Amino acid sequence: MDRWIRGPIGLDADRRVTRPGCRNAVVVVPTMTAGTRLLDVLPLLEADHRVQTVFTVPHTGDGWHGVEEFVRAQHGLLLPWHQAVHHRFDLVLAASHRHLDELHGPILLLAHGAGTAKSRRYSRKAGAATNPASGLDRELLTYRGRILPAVLGLATDAELAALRRSCPEALPRALVVGDICLDDMLESVALRETYRHELGIKPGRRLVTVSSTWSADSVFGRLPRLCRALRDTLPPSRYAVAAVLHPNVWTVHGRRQVTAWFADCLRDGLLLIPPDQGWQATMVASDWVIGDYGSTTAYAAALGRPVTVAADGGSAIRSGSIADLVRRNAPGLRYNMALPLQEEIASRASDRLARVVRAAITSRPGQAAAIVRRAMYELLALPEPDGMASTRFLPSPDPLRDVA
Repeated sequence: MDRWIRGPIGLDADRRVTRPGCRNAVVVVPTMTAGTRLLDVLPLLEADHRVQTVFTVPHTGDGWHGVEEFVRAQHGLLLPWHQAVHHRFDLVLAASHRHLDELHGPILLLAHGAGTAKSRRYSRKAGAATNPASGLDRELLTYRGRILPAVLGLATDAELAALRRSCPEALPRALVVGDICLDDMLESVALRETYRHELGIKPGRRLVTVSSTWSADSVFGRLPRLCRALRDTLPPSRYAVAAVLHPNVWTVHGRRQVTAWFADCLRDGLLLIPPDQGWQATMVASDWVIGDYGSTTAYAAALGRPVTVAADGGSAIRSGSIADLVRRNAPGLRYNMALPLQEEIASRASDRLARVVRAAITSRPGQAAAIVRRAMYELLALPEPDGMASTRFLPSPDPLRDVA
């Protein structure tokens, strides 16, 4: 029998709570990727004594391994899904379209990666799809004719124009908010040396980071021994190597298996960044990123880090998308050229790359925290707290340095 927890919501919650009369906000975490993005915005809200935040992980027959463990590690109150769908919340925070039609309350929907519009031409879930999907499609934003988000947070003005073509009835709900993740990363450049110290990068050494999204055409999917090759080729006295893998790599294959695949590299000093925290600070700390068409590589490019593309996604990538801009403005990895020379070529391209990609990721640089907080409090029907909403410094990375 499914059980409910005795928490701060429900008909008799007033007999249990210590802080009565709070607005209730639920953070919906169907994937670790969505969860990490919502943790970027949650600090704008959760310290308010007028607001109670809770988490829920959808359970609809299948799911992603490790998501509940990820949420529990954040020490938030985790509501069972069957309980959450029977309650009306004052605010629903989401960074994924999944299962929004089952929830009750005004939904603030944000992107879970770089850009709201997807870089892939076709949805992975559609099988042999023939119609492109942008992430701003009517089928994702509506349910039986009802527009799901009360506020649809977009990253750029270009996405607003795309929405006008794909789902014009959602335009009154759309709000260009920018990108809080990039804002936090740019703010945290001031702590770059701190992050490098935490990673063990001594003065004079350079940090090369392999950045991989998930799926067979990612860097790790195509070049699983790339980290080994970098460790073997680059002198360890001058170079350290880190690896940042998309959370779905860990979720699908399991932490034990992923660390086993990298065991030889870990013994030789590879810095393997866990999926739940630390990838942003690692990009800030990096000197050179070898990546693919994923969001992490795009954020590195927007930061101004030299980027070399080792897997560009081929025809699966939508023309004009963020991933397409990265691969057209960054050099590709070459197997017949010395790595230090390729780093130099990437460095020469980095300024232009940063300008192009940063403009594609956000049209409201430095403003996302203020815009998102204002939208949350309007949905909560509460006045905003005193003081300006601002970006935050990212926590230091804590890599897996070795295996047992």
